Amino acid sequence: MSENRHLIRNSFSEEIDTKLNTELEEPAMFSVIMHNDHYTTMQFVVEILKTVFHKTDEEAHALMLQIHDSGSTVCGIFIYDVANTKLNHVHGLAKRAGFPLKCTLEEV
Repeated sequence: MSENRHLIRNSFSEEIDTKLNTELEEPAMFSVIMHNDHYTTMQFVVEILKTVFHKTDEEAHALMLQIHDSGSTVCGIFIYDVANTKLNHVHGLAKRAGFPLKCTLEEV
């Protein structure tokens, strides 16, 4: 924890000694979880993992198989704004392609 002391002049020209707490909190992190369905093709899931989550071809295939076998898997962990943007990107791409692919967020 870091503390800084500052002198502030008020409207009466008196100096007021204040102590400011400059400790920063780490942002909450969220997992983006992709869920299996019976309609979205495996190739589409691989492409999503590569383009949206920047996975290598090998990583994308391994994650796709985890989704297929276990019903869901974590695609990445991000701060909320990034996680939510990725979730919306996946849903938009899936909708345009005619697939019901679903992702959810879970706080870590």
